[in-house]
Amino acid sequence: MASLDDIRAARMEKLRALQKRGLEPFPISAKASYTLAEVVEAFPKLAKGDDKAGKPNKPGKKLTLVGRILSLRPQGAIFFFTFDDGTGRFQGFIKKGEHISDADFDLWSEVLDMGDFVEVSGHLFTTARGEKTIQVHSWKMLAKSLRPLPEKWHGLQDTEERFRRRYLDTIATPAVKERFIVRSKIVSALRSELDKAGFLEVETPMLQPQAGGASAMPFTTHHNALDTDLHLRIAPELYLKQLLVGGFPKVYEIGRNFRNEGIDVTHNPEFTMLEYYEAYSDAPRQMKFVEKILKDLVKKVFGSEKFQFDEIEIDLGKKFAVTSYLDLISRMTLIQNPSSLSPSDLKIQAERLGVRVETGDSTEKILDNIYKKVCRPKLIQPTFIVDYPANYLPLAKRQLEKPDLVDAFQLVIGGIEIVKAFSELNDPIDQRERFLHQEKNKSSGEHDAQSMDEAYVEAMEYGMPPAGGVGIGIDRLVMLLTNTKNIREVILFPTLRPR
Repeated sequence: MASLDDIRAARMEKLRALQKRGLEPFPISAKASYTLAEVVEAFPKLAKGDDKAGKPNKPGKKLTLVGRILSLRPQGAIFFFTFDDGTGRFQGFIKKGEHISDADFDLWSEVLDMGDFVEVSGHLFTTARGEKTIQVHSWKMLAKSLRPLPEKWHGLQDTEERFRRRYLDTIATPAVKERFIVRSKIVSALRSELDKAGFLEVETPMLQPQAGGASAMPFTTHHNALDTDLHLRIAPELYLKQLLVGGFPKVYEIGRNFRNEGIDVTHNPEFTMLEYYEAYSDAPRQMKFVEKILKDLVKKVFGSEKFQFDEIEIDLGKKFAVTSYLDLISRMTLIQNPSSLSPSDLKIQAERLGVRVETGDSTEKILDNIYKKVCRPKLIQPTFIVDYPANYLPLAKRQLEKPDLVDAFQLVIGGIEIVKAFSELNDPIDQRERFLHQEKNKSSGEHDAQSMDEAYVEAMEYGMPPAGGVGIGIDRLVMLLTNTKNIREVILFPTLRPR
């Protein structure tokens, strides 16, 4: 079996053979009469000489098509081949002495390899086996491939190599490419829902002097000209809510967040979030809106409110369930009154359940880790979780009747957290106190606790309207809707350990 170096050397010789004939292996332009998807769709009309709309043309009119060669099947003086232009695949046929010059056929035989991009001109016909085909009259090279493509995973079996060379992954496995097409449709459908509801799409800083809006560790860098440290954003929340102060009643942003944390099947350091905020709204109204847009989204993308995830049918057609956070933990772990336990007592319960506790973890952090390990994986059908302890979500508004709880919810489907939302805290005095509590947790060793943000509190003191805010994890939503078990499978270029 030839080595990669041998294959590349042979292909370099073919490239030089083109150049010796005065032919450019990488010409500046290409032309195509139609995309391959259009040819497949309009084949009967095009094959009899009509144009795509059915308007008659001269019978046997030549078409020009382009694409990458994915298979070559030589049979003496005949070649069948398959090529792909990104919109679809089509079959080509070339026969020495029939419509094509001997010189062009011989050049094809001499220099062409799988992976090459070509432009072919000829007429359409249907083979004896009923396959739609173009017979080549002339051709030219558009880009010479110097490395061999993987053939059904031969040479690309390592999962991490699939992620490192996603461009080969999407060529070798059409289902992978289709997953990312579905991802794009999901994002477009979400954007359409929000635009239709009167939200304004905005952009907030990726580089921030203080990382806020979430409990997470940031990536930190230094700006030389300003001689100051900056952080890649962990969330756009605080900037978006400043826009509420500034008179924008409905805003949203779809973009990347960055968190310097571990990597697992639902976490990647760089990920995509949709966050939106609506003035004069609250969590209960946003709960109804979230349920509506997710049902509309799934119906729009898949044509049904039901889909498969991990061999289980998820049904978004039914009313989403609602359960209390603390009641859920009590019911599934048999811990009575979990919020009343001291950190040391809660640590004992956590260890009983196989949940790791780090030095300095607060009660809220230990409870959350218990919930994530024991409770969340069991929530398969759509379930809203409500009634969180106030210190668990330091940016959420307290409930009037139960001020130790906040007016917030999360949505879990298929055991995955998809949405986090709450009635936004707009009391600057309470916000300052909540930030101070977070600072206390940070000083006790909870490194991802939130920090005091004086600029944000100052903005709130000018007056912020009551509002409902929602965050939707795009990557996790795509995982759910494409029946994918690892977040790296739905991110085109995930973060990987260096070789």
